Amino acid sequence: MFNAIRTYPAPVSLAQARSYDSDDVYTELRKVFFDKCYICETNDPHDINVEHFFAHEGNADLKYDWDNLYFACSRCNNIKSNAYNEIIDCCDPEYDAFRSIKLLPPMTPRGKSVMVCPTNQNPRTIKTSELLAKVFNSDHTVNKRISSEFLRDKVFKQYNILLDQMDTYFDPVATSDDKNKSIERMRILIQKKMPYSAFIRWCILEDNILGPLLEEEMD
Repeated sequence: MFNAIRTYPAPVSLAQARSYDSDDVYTELRKVFFDKCYICETNDPHDINVEHFFAHEGNADLKYDWDNLYFACSRCNNIKSNAYNEIIDCCDPEYDAFRSIKLLPPMTPRGKSVMVCPTNQNPRTIKTSELLAKVFNSDHTVNKRISSEFLRDKVFKQYNILLDQMDTYFDPVATSDDKNKSIERMRILIQKKMPYSAFIRWCILEDNILGPLLEEEMD
C-alpha cells in the first residue's frame, strides 16, 4: 500500500447527498490516489469504483462522507466488500501504510504468490495483510486464480524494469553516468504515482547499497 493525502474541501456534489460517485468525486479521488487502486496499486484501472472504506450498509452519513470514499478497482472492491472494514487507512497520518506491510514480488512471471508480511502486530496491519494476500494470491475459484495470476504478472513486469536498472547500476564496467541514470530511473519507479510502487520500494530497501541511497525518498 501507499500513503496518500486527502484534499479538502469535499467535492460539492456530496453535499447534495444524491450520488457519491459523481464526476467531481471521481476527479478528486484520482488525484488523491494517483490514479491507482489504493489496494492493489494497479494504475488507471479500466473498471473503477468509488469504494466505501467503511461499508455504509444504508447509513447515509457513511455513504456520502468524503473521508469514507476511496478509489479502487472493481476486483479489489469485490474482495474487500464489507469483510475488511478495520484495515489501515492510507490517508490517516497515524499509520504508515507503506512501511506497515512488506510486499515482495513473485520471482518469476508465473510465480504462485507474492510475499505479504506485516511489520507490526497492530490489528489493522494484520487485517490489511490478510486482504492483500487475498488480492494477490487468491486461488479459491477459477476466476480469482486467473485474475490473481494476471495481477502478479503485472507486478513482475514492473519488478523486471527495476532489475534492469539494478543490473546496470552494479555492472562492473558501469560509469558514473551509467550509475546516475539508473538511480534516477529507480527514483521514478518508487514514486507513488507508479504502479506497484510498494513492491519496488521494498525490493530496494532489501538492498544494502541501494536502500540507504533511496530510503529517505520513500514517504
